Amino acid sequence: METKQHSGPDIFQENCLSRQVLQLIADQWTPLVIYALEDGTMRFGQLLKRIGGISRKMLTQTLRAMERNGLVQRVVYPVVPPAVEYSLTPLGQTLVEPIKTLGDWAYGHLQEVAHAQTAYDQRDHTPLQDEVASLVQQR
Repeated sequence: METKQHSGPDIFQENCLSRQVLQLIADQWTPLVIYALEDGTMRFGQLLKRIGGISRKMLTQTLRAMERNGLVQRVVYPVVPPAVEYSLTPLGQTLVEPIKTLGDWAYGHLQEVAHAQTAYDQRDHTPLQDEVASLVQQR
């Protein structure tokens, strides 16, 4: 079996920076924030309402991480109470199309995934469980 020689980043290597960069968007909430900010600048409360299921704490953590990584720009207006707006940076904008592509894939394959889940859940997993239990007992 022939292995390929990598002259650049290798995402399969644990310490590769490309893996760290991929992890910037490989969480549950970052793609949704990118999707939400695609339409333009939003305030924290607007994002919270737009992204169902996200807590204030998780939205705060996600926005801070995205700002740190150069994906989101945070602007604080000196009014009482302070008004804070978030928008995608030019770097963040480069993720809009890939995230939209993933969203399109998800929408386009909803039925197939649901069917696969139902088929899997209806299978009898007992023989496999029995085999694993038998192997564990043999140890």
